[in-house]
Amino acid sequence: MVLPSVNPTQTQAWKKLEHIRRERNFQLQDLFREDPGRAEHMHIAWEDIYLDYSKNLLDQEVIDLLMQLADEVGLRQAIDLQFAGEPINETEGRAVWHTALRNMSSLPPEVKATLSQIKRFTDSVVDGNWKGHTGKSISHVVNIGIGGSDLGPDMVVEALRYYRNHLDVRFVSNVDGDHVMETIKDLDPETTLFIIVSKTFTTQETLTNARTIRQWFLSQASEGDIAKHFVAVSTNLEAVADFGILPENTFPMWDWVGGRFSLWSAVGLSIACAVGFENFKELLMGAHRMDEHFKASEFKQNVPVMLALISVWYNNFYGAETEAIVPYSQYLSKLVAYLQQGIMESNGKGVDRNGEPIDYQTGTIIWGSTGTNAQHAFFQLIHQGTKLIPTDFIAFAKSLHGKQDHQNKLLANCFAQTEALMEGTWGSKVENNFKQFTGNRPTNTLLIDELTPAGLGELIACYEHKLFVQGIVWNIFSYDQWGVELGKKLAKGTLSAIEDPTLGGKNSSTQGLLERFRSKG
Repeated sequence: MVLPSVNPTQTQAWKKLEHIRRERNFQLQDLFREDPGRAEHMHIAWEDIYLDYSKNLLDQEVIDLLMQLADEVGLRQAIDLQFAGEPINETEGRAVWHTALRNMSSLPPEVKATLSQIKRFTDSVVDGNWKGHTGKSISHVVNIGIGGSDLGPDMVVEALRYYRNHLDVRFVSNVDGDHVMETIKDLDPETTLFIIVSKTFTTQETLTNARTIRQWFLSQASEGDIAKHFVAVSTNLEAVADFGILPENTFPMWDWVGGRFSLWSAVGLSIACAVGFENFKELLMGAHRMDEHFKASEFKQNVPVMLALISVWYNNFYGAETEAIVPYSQYLSKLVAYLQQGIMESNGKGVDRNGEPIDYQTGTIIWGSTGTNAQHAFFQLIHQGTKLIPTDFIAFAKSLHGKQDHQNKLLANCFAQTEALMEGTWGSKVENNFKQFTGNRPTNTLLIDELTPAGLGELIACYEHKLFVQGIVWNIFSYDQWGVELGKKLAKGTLSAIEDPTLGGKNSSTQGLLERFRSKG
């Protein structure tokens, strides 16, 4: 079965939403004054997540039409197809089944076997039973990957820093040689384990970094020692073996798991090393709980669906090109970078599922940082700038370290910012126009009980499902990434031109850059 393929602009709901947008100007201050109980019926409380979406430029009629839009584009059918493992990534002929990686009650046999392999391996490393070539236990782990093989694990390891064990887990991704050498310069090869993550074991950046590190390692060890210090997550067993990695130290990947959704698989090996297998399992189980909520809940009480449809409202009817995400936890300092890949690589498409060029807006630009740092950086633009920037605020009710004074002030800032963006100085006298705040700036607030491995799993899965819903509404294939491939292809030709001065650039600009590089490099 294939995904429904409906041009959203031709639906009745879309046309009615366009009419409302033309005829009405929503003023949040008035909406709250007219309906003092607005927040009571514009929130979703599910397990340990509370979504307040009352501070948005919409009313019940708009919400009802957004739900009708979801029905008209076949969202329920699309959700069922995804969870059934149907090949909904049609341009590549693949299923999109990362949800199967975290359903502990019904794991595919190959996933169950891999999870057992991850547990045995990580338990051995964490417990000190895995020995390096001189008989010493491992103290440092370096993940070598890029894109989905780096961003997800790196983000989670940082987010779960509170739960980390004694292992120092680091990440190498950029092909920048300075980055690689800075990461490994203080490491002891006798106590360091390297995890190479590359499905094909041909990714240029990852393999370049892996070979550089291999050379560094062999300057102080022998070829036979590689097997005790290098493992791989890959499908290319022959290339892995040629590198010196043993088959039993190779972890599989599957075509039905896209790179940017792969942290739940063996790509998360570094996560399990950093926080232990049980916490990794809790992460998976939290994500599965969100999967069940997304799959079974009616749309009006469905957190990812609501977030997605509100985003569509601003993107397509208000012309808002960006969305800010501001987590009020320093642990989530890498969340935005992770979500940028997930959302923009998935929904940055200009051709619909019928193969036709699109004449409406699709993907949104994602950006942000952690609060309260963000308040002292870019919040001026959100408060008084000329651009409409819908913003998600993410906060946790409970502090992990129990510093209540800090937590009170942190959440006071979070709640006050959403209030200030909504209220502004509306109805108040100000000294001059420079101190005037129009307010009427939309926000969502996600308040989560506590930053636990399971809670983090729920949050990540929530945004995964949000981008899926958006892609269904926009009638695009969210799970391919052909735009990434062109740059890779051109880079190979440019590299040849850099290495061989007799070869020129494809155009005068590239040629000029090559000549300048050769003269200064």
